[in-house]
Amino acid sequence: MELTDADLVARVLVDEDQHAFGELVRRHQSSVRGLLRQLTRTDVALADDLAQQAFLRAYKNIRNFRGEARFSTWLYRIAYNCFREDARRRKELVGIDEEQLQTQHDPQAADPGLRHDLMRALNLLPLNERSAILLCCQNGLSHDEAARVLDIPLGTVKTNVLRGREKLKRMLADWGPN
Repeated sequence: MELTDADLVARVLVDEDQHAFGELVRRHQSSVRGLLRQLTRTDVALADDLAQQAFLRAYKNIRNFRGEARFSTWLYRIAYNCFREDARRRKELVGIDEEQLQTQHDPQAADPGLRHDLMRALNLLPLNERSAILLCCQNGLSHDEAARVLDIPLGTVKTNVLRGREKLKRMLADWGPN
């Protein structure tokens, strides 16, 4: 019988079982790294560094995990905080202005073979919408779980997902064959 995340967390807390934490890392590293790669606009090295930082922080703070949400939700929150802290250190704006994004990434100047790429379209979204869509649509979190990860109200998550999806639809339609 395979142990649940809660069982593994209990083993880490009670027995200081590093192998149990290793299993948690194995289970969640792909999704955490994937989220961070998309938040960092596919900067693989940065995303991998942030993922490693997130797992180290999770290990050091596992006693703070209260089990009110899934372990993965708690872990995404840590990873998102690592991303935000790094962005602040780099003096980047976390809530990137939409007009600034449009001037930096003109879809008409993109390689025609990549114009339909959903990842490229996601990268054009403001960070708040991109983050909500990635957590809810790609990583399968509920709106409530995403609100916990992003530390924003539930209604804001729903609005960001809705607006982001509409923008994606428009972008992809505009990039389509004429």
